[in-house]
Amino acid sequence: MLTIGQLAAYAGVTVRTVRHYHQIGLLPEPERDESGYRRYGAKAVVSLIKIRTLANAGVPLSRIGLMLEADAATFAEAVQKIDDHLRGEIERLETSRKQIAQLAAGDSLAVPPEVTFYLDRLRELGVSEQIVKGEVDGWILVAARWPDRIREIIDEKLDELGRNPQTVRLYRLLSELIESDLADDERLDERLEERLEEVADIMVDLAEQADASGGNDFGDMAHDELPFDLVESLALENDPRVRRLLDMVRERGWTGWVRPERLRKPPD
Repeated sequence: MLTIGQLAAYAGVTVRTVRHYHQIGLLPEPERDESGYRRYGAKAVVSLIKIRTLANAGVPLSRIGLMLEADAATFAEAVQKIDDHLRGEIERLETSRKQIAQLAAGDSLAVPPEVTFYLDRLRELGVSEQIVKGEVDGWILVAARWPDRIREIIDEKLDELGRNPQTVRLYRLLSELIESDLADDERLDERLEERLEEVADIMVDLAEQADASGGNDFGDMAHDELPFDLVESLALENDPRVRRLLDMVRERGWTGWVRPERLRKPPD
């Protein structure tokens, strides 16, 4: 006959674990003998080893008691259910591991590979890391809303980078602006004002080109205003100079950044 310490050691668990199994009714607790100690026989050892084996396999303690009492068919069915559950957990954990691995990559967190490729292309063109970081956050918003449209959108963006030097110039000017310091009291100095004027001119020029070619037509996405508003709001939150830039764009007859729209002239 074994003491609780000997039982625990034989089965490869702790005394605390044995007492916990007693408390939840998983392992029967023997009566004390004449000397006041609880003694465990061979059946208790076998039961504890079975419990330990099932617990180590991932079976919830709440289900082990029923499994130990089940017939062969019921036991096999229960094992299959547990296996299915564990398979799902493994898939979830594998997904989590991939997401954790993406943390090291930085850009790829919460954005698809197509976006990462686009961001790398921006870096090749000399776009600053601050602008790229802003792009990452913007693409997180877009990808969350239209995950099935990302490849299409990125293909269009890459095509625009390749054929339109104005787009590249815009990114480079924005890089210069975002890396410059704000003047005292956030007032823009003369050089900064000139840069903003040039950015506004390019933005309007690109909007007019897109409008002439039908490129400002976002299809069914145009009816979903929230993502556009969020991306534009993100830019405003990141840099107060964006407000001045959008005012300049409005002065030129357009409104918006992500989805530029021509302002209607007031009736005479």
